[in-house]
Amino acid sequence: MKSNIIAFDGTEVLDNGPFYHGTKADLQVGDLLTAGFRSNYKPEIIMNHIYFTALVNGAGLAAALVESEGHERVYIVEPTGSFENDPNVTDKKFPGNPTRSYRSQAPLKIVGELTDWERQTQEELQKWREKLAKLKADPRAEIIN
Repeated sequence: MKSNIIAFDGTEVLDNGPFYHGTKADLQVGDLLTAGFRSNYKPEIIMNHIYFTALVNGAGLAAALVESEGHERVYIVEPTGSFENDPNVTDKKFPGNPTRSYRSQAPLKIVGELTDWERQTQEELQKWREKLAKLKADPRAEIIN
């Protein structure tokens, strides 16, 4: 569903949510997710944004790919400020925003947790991990921060 929300970069946000964030962190309803942590894809980069998606399974994949101990978690989140289409995938890799991925410099508030989503097979996860390993090894690979 198309919204009337205008992102801080001046583009129209494609939907109103609900929104999700995948991680292995054990968090509670009411906690805030904030920017300022290392990238999951290039750990030498401290992220200026917090990322989220309107696709449950996309958040589940992100949780599965986090390189830390803990259980995969998908949190239902609400942006507390303005946000924009994620430039790392929008138009750079996919025309428009088919991944329904977004980012914000403002915190995301956790309003719930999902326990059921379509999980990737071990073979699918291995393919994603191989892609990420290539990204980490490539000094030309850019993460728009």
